[in-house]
Amino acid sequence: MSAAAVHGTPAQIRQATWATRSLFAALGVLSAAWGVHIPSVKAHYGLGEGALSLVLVAAASGAVLALFFAGRVIGWLGARNAAALCALVMAFSLGMALQWPSFALLLLSMVVFGSSLSVYDVAINTEGSALESAGGRPIMGGLHGMFSVGGMAGAALAAGLLRGGVPAPWQLTAVGVGIAAWVLVGSRWMLPTAPDTETSAQKPHFAWPRGALLVIGLLIFAGMSAEGVMYDWCVLYLQQEVDMPQAQSALGYAAFSGAMATMRFVADSLRARFSEQRLLRASGTTTALAMAVVLLSGSPWVSLLGYAFIGAGLAMVVPILYGAASRVPGTTPAAAIAAVSSIGYSGFMIGPPLIGGIAQHASLTLAMGVVVVAATILALSAHRVPEKV
Repeated sequence: MSAAAVHGTPAQIRQATWATRSLFAALGVLSAAWGVHIPSVKAHYGLGEGALSLVLVAAASGAVLALFFAGRVIGWLGARNAAALCALVMAFSLGMALQWPSFALLLLSMVVFGSSLSVYDVAINTEGSALESAGGRPIMGGLHGMFSVGGMAGAALAAGLLRGGVPAPWQLTAVGVGIAAWVLVGSRWMLPTAPDTETSAQKPHFAWPRGALLVIGLLIFAGMSAEGVMYDWCVLYLQQEVDMPQAQSALGYAAFSGAMATMRFVADSLRARFSEQRLLRASGTTTALAMAVVLLSGSPWVSLLGYAFIGAGLAMVVPILYGAASRVPGTTPAAAIAAVSSIGYSGFMIGPPLIGGIAQHASLTLAMGVVVVAATILALSAHRVPEKV
């Protein structure tokens, strides 16, 4: 698919943009529901730490492997139909997560879950990139902001249902059915984005990351590693290293994710006014400095403020880099986004465990310095990212 394949009146493009925003929010809700109920999976199947790790690895492996055929699926079905189909599969997998009669079936379902989620993610990002080009204005930041909002809403919903005593299997089934209906309705308002048949046969459906795509993929890896570390370790850092009570430590997660969501909605206006290289450099510098202050201060309130700056700093990284990948010539946006995602997703897989290893052999404070290193790489390499034309 190419951005030029999207056609519609300004009103239709606005309508499709709102539909795509809703699909990003749906992914956030579903991802949060799964994340909240990982302990439910552990308890339901009686899993130890090692077996639970296999479940998470199965989902992550499915997500990465699917990126090798995501471009072909989207090229065949179009982003709209691919998103709808994948929503059905991942909603079914989520709803069944606590229903399988054996651990082996659970692992298989997690591979399918990760694969469908991955292709869905590429499909909606491809649609967003095409709409951004067709509409002549940046929208990727707002789309990813809706994912963050959906994630916060999904976590709050799951927490409320748990406090209300609703059984976990019922919750996941209800969320699965709701997400499937949500996406099936919302996707109908997206513009059809099937590729031009004359050129699609000449372009690869998966682009091996090299040249500009490799650089962008490595930068997404750095950004996603830092983001994954913050999501998984920021609360424990405040408890263990800063001696904050558990209730107050949770504010750190809220400060980080809330600032990230807010900044993503501001990001589009900034991208319209400033060079993306300059914005990426500022993002990396802000994140590195804020994390360094947090690690050096040891102050609870300085740490909370620092977390907010880190969230704001990382907010624009993925929207900027996905947009840059879609502009690399010689391939389709779907294939380009899948290519850089194949590297970037591994940041979520490698970053958090890397922190655990460093923390075990040194300290968590030293381990969290990985965020400083990743952000510094982003700042110093910003000039390698292709600018908008």
